[in-house]
Amino acid sequence: MSNELHVTAPEGLPFIEIEREFDAPLEAVFRAHAVPDLVRQWLGPDGYEMEIDHWEFVSQGSYRYVHRDPEGNAWGFRGTFHTVREGEFAVQTFEFDGVPDVVAIESMTFESLPGGRTRIRTHSTYPSVEARDGMVASGMEVGLGEGYRRLEALAASLDAPVPAEG
Repeated sequence: MSNELHVTAPEGLPFIEIEREFDAPLEAVFRAHAVPDLVRQWLGPDGYEMEIDHWEFVSQGSYRYVHRDPEGNAWGFRGTFHTVREGEFAVQTFEFDGVPDVVAIESMTFESLPGGRTRIRTHSTYPSVEARDGMVASGMEVGLGEGYRRLEALAASLDAPVPAEG
């Protein structure tokens, strides 16, 4: 894979750093984060269905969704988008229903790169090292990697020229 996912969880610190580049323009990558029907196509592990209760990717917006694996097991997530700056930045909370007292605060920076490419950098802060370690142990890196591969393909297709009718 040309655009590797980099996940860093520094020893003894309650945060995770995530970085990945995409062969798609910033506007398309950002749009794929903002539009619920697009989010549903890429967020989460391969083979999981996503049901979105609501997704308001705006400052002071909120979200709630459920992932279902092929066996029908469900995992719910929710949070608030505190700040969203179009094409630049977002700050959100992230909470897994299975561990309701652990809320992460995440900042995502969207950066336009030469050649119509994009970089996303995410910094997730947890209330404790133990909570952060639980997230790392949950398989989040695998699910994030699979979802980001789908995001790259989706965002690249959003930028594809629309064929002329003829």
